[in-house]
Amino acid sequence: MNRLTATVLLCLLAANVLAQTNVSAPSGKRTTSKLDSMQHIKEVIVTSQLQRTIIPVQKLSGEQLRRLSVHSVADAMRYFSGVQIKDYGGIGGLKTVNIRSLGTNHTGVFYDGIELGNAQNGVVDLGRFSLDNMESVQLYNGQKSNIFQPAKDFSSASAVYMQSRVPTFKPGKRDNLNVALKAGSFDTFNPSLLWEHQLAEHLRTQLSAEWMTTSGKYRFRYAKKNGYDTTEVRRNGDVKALRAEASLYGILHRGNWKGKIYLYNSERGYPGAAVREEPGRFSHQDRQWDTNLFAQASFRQNFSDFYSLLLNAKAAYDYLHYLSDPRLDVTTMYTDNTYRQTELYFSASHLFNLRRWWNIALSNDIQYNYLDANLTNFVYPHRLTVLSALATSVQLQRFSAQASLLHSYTHDYVDETGGTTGTHSKITPTLALSYRPFEGVGGTFDQLSLRAFYKKIYRMPTFNDLYYTFVGNKSLKPESTTQYDIGATLTLQPRKTLWLRQAYFSTDVYYNTVDNKIVAMPSSNQFRWTMMNFGYCQIWGLDVSAKLDWRISQVDVSTHATYTWTRAMDKTEPESEFYGGQLPYIPWHSGSAIVSAAWRQWSANYSFIYTGERYESSANIAENYSQPWYTSDLSLTREFTLRKFTLRLTAEVNNIFNQQYEVVQCYPMPGTNFRIKANFIL
Repeated sequence: MNRLTATVLLCLLAANVLAQTNVSAPSGKRTTSKLDSMQHIKEVIVTSQLQRTIIPVQKLSGEQLRRLSVHSVADAMRYFSGVQIKDYGGIGGLKTVNIRSLGTNHTGVFYDGIELGNAQNGVVDLGRFSLDNMESVQLYNGQKSNIFQPAKDFSSASAVYMQSRVPTFKPGKRDNLNVALKAGSFDTFNPSLLWEHQLAEHLRTQLSAEWMTTSGKYRFRYAKKNGYDTTEVRRNGDVKALRAEASLYGILHRGNWKGKIYLYNSERGYPGAAVREEPGRFSHQDRQWDTNLFAQASFRQNFSDFYSLLLNAKAAYDYLHYLSDPRLDVTTMYTDNTYRQTELYFSASHLFNLRRWWNIALSNDIQYNYLDANLTNFVYPHRLTVLSALATSVQLQRFSAQASLLHSYTHDYVDETGGTTGTHSKITPTLALSYRPFEGVGGTFDQLSLRAFYKKIYRMPTFNDLYYTFVGNKSLKPESTTQYDIGATLTLQPRKTLWLRQAYFSTDVYYNTVDNKIVAMPSSNQFRWTMMNFGYCQIWGLDVSAKLDWRISQVDVSTHATYTWTRAMDKTEPESEFYGGQLPYIPWHSGSAIVSAAWRQWSANYSFIYTGERYESSANIAENYSQPWYTSDLSLTREFTLRKFTLRLTAEVNNIFNQQYEVVQCYPMPGTNFRIKANFIL
């Protein structure tokens, strides 16, 4: 426990130094990013030195994010390269993200800079996060290029950052109001409210709330050996959900702070797997009730040109009630379980600017998790996690480098007899390099960037993996991943062209390995998972992305396309006949495309998703083969200016060609569906 004690004392010492320091400086500058031509950011507050990007970011933000025909963050993530979304059907189905075939639990999900946790099973359902109050969704492979961040940000193989809207006001205006109403297929009704108020010059508040209800019923076709032969209705996919957020933002001299309270409450049915052999015979009746409540706060201050401090804190409570009754559904066993999770988190990050070109950062995080459940012989596990990250960044004219060491310390203990996995301690490194061969030369290729990174990361099994009654395995080994990446980015700004305004191209070749890989697969009861350990996996991949902005007469056009090739192999047992088989649900080829056009008060958006052939098991045989699928979505928006407010009307048609497809075996997805949105903006 000596390392733990030293780390805690270091955090307390940093807080004491802060309390004794009082430095004033001019306010931070406002700037906008020019990295991505498809970004539309009105205002960004910068409180530290601008860092060049070493590891690139995939980002959807602003107007482009609003134009997409998507319901949730999970839907938006499908347009990033290297991403596989597992979708268990319909609006209420579980939606998880898998980045570069490393597994859901290796993806950190952050909301306004602080990670969303789930110590029970490690899964964050991205389908629960609406885009109504979302300013941007970002994806990083490896980690952020900015070393001034909590240790948590270093602890994932990849990271998804969801950034909610930050209140901004026009001169002389103190309130912003956005009332929205959405309705569409599946009996969907979704009103929402966003109210922003400026309390004082440097103090702003925001209230965001929405209600969503849907029957989740949609038609789909059953497939048998000889093709599609019958049509059924997806049932028990109804959802009633309430989301409410209250935030407070403050601007300081060379700094800022913010606080947020978040509440999500829902009741939903799980439609379960479709029964192909006898369609319509069984009706799934599984029900789930959720309450997620957390409060978080962040404080950031540049005390001088030499030293900056970032503090984050969070307290979270999650309640889950799951009911499965065989009197209503004969295919399942009786389950009536409740789970209560408690999480406490604190982080202190320090940035030292040793030179204009050289920075060092030290971050220390401490987190406590506890799980209570009404399971028989449950051991009531506690987990104490301490993360310490030491990072450095070098920014020269053409060359940039970033290196970090992350120490992870985990200690589990239980209230009941049964034993724990004990204490684990591990140090994992990261190295990222970037070189700009034409920096300062001028001409067409002065924004060419070559890059590479190496990262090793370590992940503890979840509480369910270790301690779930009759299923958990306390001897389960943690996963260890290693990532290698080489890539290039090219931004073109043609000086003599009639139409093309800007072009952005990015490509990456990567190689990943996973030791002791744990894969969660749904069993006959969707809430209970069967844990499979593949032992050792090798993953080769190629990501390609292209974005172009056009100006054709008075029409602004943006195009964005991605392509991913993946070879993810199970290399666990050389003597197995399925040795080297493609991992489950990982396609060899996938891609997406977006075309957006804006003319005066009109805008239109077409989006396309393609997922190639896959197998539903590492046994790559005909019985497990899954056919390719694709979807096309279209939306049209018109804005009206009426005195003091704006009315925005949007019509959407999703899955235009009525594709019958499954992302996960036996979980059919909706065919053609519609949605209408009306926004009143004051």
